[in-house]
Amino acid sequence: LQLVESGGGLVQPGGSLRLSCGMSRFILDSYAIGWFRQAPGREREGVACMCDYGSISNHGDSVRGRFTIWTDFAKTTVFLEMNRLKPEDTGIYYCAAHWRPDNSGCTLDSGPYTFWGQGTQVTVSS
Repeated sequence: LQLVESGGGLVQPGGSLRLSCGMSRFILDSYAIGWFRQAPGREREGVACMCDYGSISNHGDSVRGRFTIWTDFAKTTVFLEMNRLKPEDTGIYYCAAHWRPDNSGCTLDSGPYTFWGQGTQVTVSS
């Protein structure tokens, strides 16, 4: 399984970006997909996750109401729509996946995730 992120860049505070995570095969029936970010000097943070064909999603407290995780009709790309961006949203954003053995939903804890993309830089600055 390969995951490839794209869509990062420089944006002003209050602006928007859409990140994409392309998956090498369809996995949303049995895998959870998560978006994580890491800023210099800070721990990796779970931003959003999705599972069960995209019918279940969860967002972290710091982004809820501003970011949305969603998938397209083919369900081979997972997006992270980021609105009302703040300087503290700056960091490298990673897409990750792990196999779900049960129907427990998805987690924002990075521990279970075994497949990771290379990351894409998001910088929010004026």
